[in-house]
Amino acid sequence: MNNSFVITADPPDSEQEPLVVNDGWFPDMDPAAVRAACMLDGTVTADRLKPALQNAMLSVNAELQPWADEQRVRWGYACLADVPAPQAGSESAKVLHYRRAVHACLQADLLTVYRGGATINTGNKLDRSNDDTYAQACEYRRMQRWAISDVLGQARCTVELI
Repeated sequence: MNNSFVITADPPDSEQEPLVVNDGWFPDMDPAAVRAACMLDGTVTADRLKPALQNAMLSVNAELQPWADEQRVRWGYACLADVPAPQAGSESAKVLHYRRAVHACLQADLLTVYRGGATINTGNKLDRSNDDTYAQACEYRRMQRWAISDVLGQARCTVELI
């Protein structure tokens, strides 16, 4: 019989986590909204979330930079929300896809960082939850790729070498 329970911590108050300002063209990110969307509790502290979120934003921004430059220079759009796109819940689909890419990147990065603690010695054998964590991180990377493709208006394509 396996007796286990999960301990969670309450996230910090939203006042303790100010808006993470982006580059002015891509949208700023609200840590409280990120926590809600990514189902992150207080075990990811504010001091850990902010740099991880900044890194995820920078990673996604870098991948989208050539496209964003074209939108600014060639078409004159002042920010991502100005790029013509369908609306969902009164928000631009481009902004929603961007956020999804950042969320997926953040979650993959956090899983990778915390992966070392995901393997537990259970008697004579090693629990392979680390393998599950790696697979989940890969799924988040796939979701990130798809969200970036959605921002760019490109077809999603997954190719696997055998």
